Amino acid sequence: MRDLFQRFAFLLPGLKDLAQIIIVAAGFYYVLRLLARTRAMQMLFGLVLLVLVYFAARLFDLGLIEYLMEMLFQYGAIAALIVFQPELRSALARLGQSRMLRIFNKMEESAVVEELIEAVERLSRAKIGAIIAVEREVGLGEYAETGTRIQAAVSADILVSIFAPYGPLHDGAVLIARDTIIAAGVILPLTQFPVADRSLGTRHRAALGLSEETDALVIVVSEETAQVSLAHRGRLERNVSPERLHEALTGKPRAPAALRG
Repeated sequence: MRDLFQRFAFLLPGLKDLAQIIIVAAGFYYVLRLLARTRAMQMLFGLVLLVLVYFAARLFDLGLIEYLMEMLFQYGAIAALIVFQPELRSALARLGQSRMLRIFNKMEESAVVEELIEAVERLSRAKIGAIIAVEREVGLGEYAETGTRIQAAVSADILVSIFAPYGPLHDGAVLIARDTIIAAGVILPLTQFPVADRSLGTRHRAALGLSEETDALVIVVSEETAQVSLAHRGRLERNVSPERLHEALTGKPRAPAALRG
């Protein structure tokens, strides 16, 4: 028995082998989590099917099919980069947001948060459509180039006036970084994925699109229903209350009104 164990001892993984296995497994798990519930997962299943067809062609010596599969795989890498471009961009952005690499950066200025929440409440009461993106770890500078640069302190009055009907900037989005409004009238990318809810308009689709590419918190006020929505990491939360909005922005419950005063 001992001789048998020594003969196959080389099959036992060492510490370096175990470390590599864990790293590779964690990498696969991370990639699968990113692809889960997206169109990329369906494409991945299709790719696995093509690989199975290729090996079946080799097994049964089907030369033509094997040749076609080899040609497909040879140029498929370039095609995959084009097809999976939205997913790759989102994955690279989220990689930089991992807890090991990012610096804790939440809006802690209570006055700024209250100004933002007040603006959202006023816009909702007046049924004025609006979309406001709050920058977190991933910068929004590239999106600001599509709008009008503004360097103004976050103020409820300024935000309401920007989204006032018939104003020059009311159709676009407002970008906020920390305590500053950095741009208005910004054009945001629409979501790359199918949206099941037909009632969602362009603002909601743009909010989802930005939240898929960055870690920004995107607030949407519907001009039809006055409902407030919150998009984050590709998910849309409907009918958001001021208390929930405060918690999402700061990570802390909102203080009672008497204490805020």
